[in-house]
Amino acid sequence: MRDLLLQCSGVAAIAVALIHGVLGETKVFARATIEPPRLRQLIRLVWQAGTVAWIGGGVLLIAAPWMASEPARHWIIVTLAVVFGFAALANAWAMRGRHFGWVALSGVVALAVAGY
Repeated sequence: MRDLLLQCSGVAAIAVALIHGVLGETKVFARATIEPPRLRQLIRLVWQAGTVAWIGGGVLLIAAPWMASEPARHWIIVTLAVVFGFAALANAWAMRGRHFGWVALSGVVALAVAGY
């Protein structure tokens, strides 16, 4: 059961990352006015670097149950719980709780910790 919870957290992490990337492109950067254009491209790429990193974290959470190493499982879960937990807190604080992102990120953390 704990393996299934951990893998569900990985799938949720990938889903959150994809939503983050798509909404960034369609809602945030579609309306943002950032000058000079090179700075706009840099900010857009940094935004998407977070998306790619979260997808990588989701893949690790999905793969962790098949690793033959309890220490690897432990550190994957601890590291990604901190990463997604920080993102959830930052989102809740910055948006004053009026954004669904912190709930989705907290769900990833809860599932990962439950799968520990």
